[in-house]
Amino acid sequence: MKIDLPEKETVYRQNRGGLEMFHLDLWLVLLLLALAALGSAVVYSASGGDEELLWRHIIRLGLAFGIMVAFAQIPPNQIRIHTPWIFGAGIGMLIAVFLFGDLGKGAQRWLDLGFVRFQPSEIMKVALPLMLAWLFAQNTLPPASKYLLLGLGLIGLTSGLIIMQPDLGTAVLIAASGLFVVFFAGLSWRWILSAMVAVVGSLPIVWHFYMYDYQKQRVLTFLNPESDPLGSGYHIIQSKIAIGSGGLEGKGFMGSSQAHLDFLPESTTDFIFSVMAEEFGLMGVLVLLTLYFLVIARGLYMATQMQDNFARLTAASVVMTLFIYVFVNIGMVSGLLPVVGLPLPLMSYGGSSMVTLMISFGILMSFHTHKRLLSASE
Repeated sequence: MKIDLPEKETVYRQNRGGLEMFHLDLWLVLLLLALAALGSAVVYSASGGDEELLWRHIIRLGLAFGIMVAFAQIPPNQIRIHTPWIFGAGIGMLIAVFLFGDLGKGAQRWLDLGFVRFQPSEIMKVALPLMLAWLFAQNTLPPASKYLLLGLGLIGLTSGLIIMQPDLGTAVLIAASGLFVVFFAGLSWRWILSAMVAVVGSLPIVWHFYMYDYQKQRVLTFLNPESDPLGSGYHIIQSKIAIGSGGLEGKGFMGSSQAHLDFLPESTTDFIFSVMAEEFGLMGVLVLLTLYFLVIARGLYMATQMQDNFARLTAASVVMTLFIYVFVNIGMVSGLLPVVGLPLPLMSYGGSSMVTLMISFGILMSFHTHKRLLSASE
């Protein structure tokens, strides 16, 4: 049935049954809750039974899920309209960090407004993919070379400002989230091969001119952690010991000797996967990976149901960004990748990164549940 609508007008049809009336996807919410519940249990164990820390984590989880629900209520056309302004504000805040940001742990990554202190780079984890999806959706796909170059320029600008803080790990991950949008927009193999050659060719320049000594040490430790087993290689060695000692079935809940005897650093945040593997073994790890796989599969399925390029590109980027975070964290604590200080989504002790993740999932569910009827002009 054809519906006559003014050009560019969007009509929404809402299914009022179950969670649809709140613009939430039942299966995705259940999977996210399962990950959050498992993460809470492991955080409690890794902290040595610290109930106060557990309650703080649960409160942060509740706040993050509440923000997800709030963002799911925003109609997609409103998100599209405000995307350039959100991205522009994010870039402005990154520049403000460079000019007069708040120092913390030797880095200038924070803005202190008096009533709140936050990292603008967290905003860019959402704003950059949205901006690139907005840019490419204005034109036919695959995008013309000038739009690809503009998109790559936005990725370079955002990543460059974050590298200057310095925060190379976050910059690389945010760049990856943007590159996913570029890839799903229909990037040709010519561009992909050219980019690979450019990246490989730039590695010596990055190493000599843009990497700090501690970042170089992380790479060297990754290549040979046993070269300094009591220094820079200590943490990754202890992490691998924890993972290996879990065996098939693990040592049981609250049984992580590596965490409870303080051999593991950041056991409730960056290295929580090591605690999980030690306590629940290979079987527990497979359950965790299955949950992540189901979240990613559900998200990609939802992306295929989107009815416009802006929603499809954003949804695909959200899901693949989750994959990158999981892949990098597990690879890091397993000694397969350099340590970059990245929490495991919905498993690590809550913080701003968890809120950013749930904002992304709220946007994903908004796009999926606000069913758009195609206009007569399409």
